[in-house]
Amino acid sequence: MIMMDPVEAMINYNVLEIVFSYLELRDLRNCSLVCRNWFNFLNDENSDVWRTHCIRKLPEEALKSDLLTSVPTYKMKLRAFYHAWNPNDCSRNVYIKPNGFTLHRNPVAQSTDAARGKIGFRQGRHTWEVIWEGPLGTVAVIGISTKEAALQCHGYVALLGSDDQSWGWNLVENHLLHNGDAQGSYPLLNNAPKYQVGERIRVILDCDDNTLSFEKNYEFLGVAFRGLPDKKLYPTISAVYGNTEVSMVYLGPPLDG
Repeated sequence: MIMMDPVEAMINYNVLEIVFSYLELRDLRNCSLVCRNWFNFLNDENSDVWRTHCIRKLPEEALKSDLLTSVPTYKMKLRAFYHAWNPNDCSRNVYIKPNGFTLHRNPVAQSTDAARGKIGFRQGRHTWEVIWEGPLGTVAVIGISTKEAALQCHGYVALLGSDDQSWGWNLVENHLLHNGDAQGSYPLLNNAPKYQVGERIRVILDCDDNTLSFEKNYEFLGVAFRGLPDKKLYPTISAVYGNTEVSMVYLGPPLDG
């Protein structure tokens, strides 16, 4: 085994740092498969490589806010940004704010408006946080949908969950919704407390067991939906209140226990 002296090792480290900082993200994954040293180098999620990419890609407003406190490393923040709301897959009455993670619903009368995340899931287990940062109005639904689900409709209705392509939890009434029908109360608790604006809800999608669950204030609320289809499913919300804002932060695989 050839051993490098400390100076040579530091030079090698600095060279890798510079080179990796200029590569595309998809190339970094390939680099991590080249050798153990490169894998270990890129496995440090708070390294200067990930910090550089994070600063280069994420809006300064997002990095300085408290929104990303649940994703502590630079690599996790970067991943969350690539999973955030899709400005090209939302109602015309919705726009994504400069921070990249928060949507704003314009004050349009007699309209229900929805938005989906950039990346959908068909395999694995995934978790993301949803934070409603404005009034809920008469209907406020969080959940998932396929690409076939509608993103806008007339009136103030529970759009998410109104067809067979979407599944939602109406935070106002604590009801589950799918295919246009109420699927029962949720969570199954006596006098379950209603959602309070600003609370972080964790959405847990298990594509291996085909289930959707929710967690609030670090308390698991139980499985909400079972038997989800073998389709790509996207984080989705629908809203009716004018000027309300909703943020979404992708966390990665859920932490069991």
